[in-house]
Amino acid sequence: MIFEGIIPPVITPLHDDHSIDEDGFAAVIEYMIEGGVYGIIVGGTTGEFYALSPEERIRQFQFAGDIINGRAQFVCGVNDISTAAACAYGEAARDAGADGLLVAAPYYSLPTEQENAAHCLAIDKAAGLPIMLYNYPGRTGVSMGEDYLDLVSKSPNIKAIKEASGDINRLHLLANNYPGIELSCGAEDQALEFFVWGATSWVTPMGNFFAEEVVALYDACVKEQNFVKARRIMAALLELTSVLEGGGQLIQCTKFACQFFDLPAGTVRPPLKSLPEADMENLRDVLTSARSDIQAILAEA
Repeated sequence: MIFEGIIPPVITPLHDDHSIDEDGFAAVIEYMIEGGVYGIIVGGTTGEFYALSPEERIRQFQFAGDIINGRAQFVCGVNDISTAAACAYGEAARDAGADGLLVAAPYYSLPTEQENAAHCLAIDKAAGLPIMLYNYPGRTGVSMGEDYLDLVSKSPNIKAIKEASGDINRLHLLANNYPGIELSCGAEDQALEFFVWGATSWVTPMGNFFAEEVVALYDACVKEQNFVKARRIMAALLELTSVLEGGGQLIQCTKFACQFFDLPAGTVRPPLKSLPEADMENLRDVLTSARSDIQAILAEA
């Protein structure tokens, strides 16, 4: 399996009482598939996995598997604070028909490189599925360093790494020193740079509401090798990526953007709260401008 193309982490639409809106969940998945995404991650941070019960998470794997039904890569985020729980989620994902897993470091415990590698390899052994690593030290507290990568890369199931540290030097390290691990962009404002360095995929929450636009960037970079066009598309996205990445409200912004484009999203679960009205107004303007600019670029072809 190659992790390729646009692979968005899907939101979890909620009703006003914070229960999961499964019809809305299905609708967002259908929108993304129709928009040309290559894969969908279920159970990622954008999907508020940390606020879902174990029963809800496993049900979501099963439900998503039925909806996707082989039309896109089906990837499950199986992260948890304990190795035993993460392994159990990995097994549940496999049983639901997942094609691959997204595996980050267990948060809060701050494992060593060796401990973190053992955590990942335990999930690998339990589930036996292709794995995309997820390096996001800003959320987990630890980085997947060279000792870690040397240990886990011995497994044939370690296929890719979603690099979300924001450190451009990590991109150079991974591209040059670990060519056997596919590169996936996990930083919203660095997609162009990742594709220049040979990334095969982009894990972007913008796929929940900008599927056509982010697929167009992938196509320009990877299929057309037209980096002039790609740079123009990326430039049109930069104000939006700044809003998404810069305010600590990525999930709220993603859900608001979905609603702005008439896609079901609903509220967020506590401890998060909805966007303040001033932020909503700014995001409306940014979304409208970005879509208009990108559509104009695509209309030139």
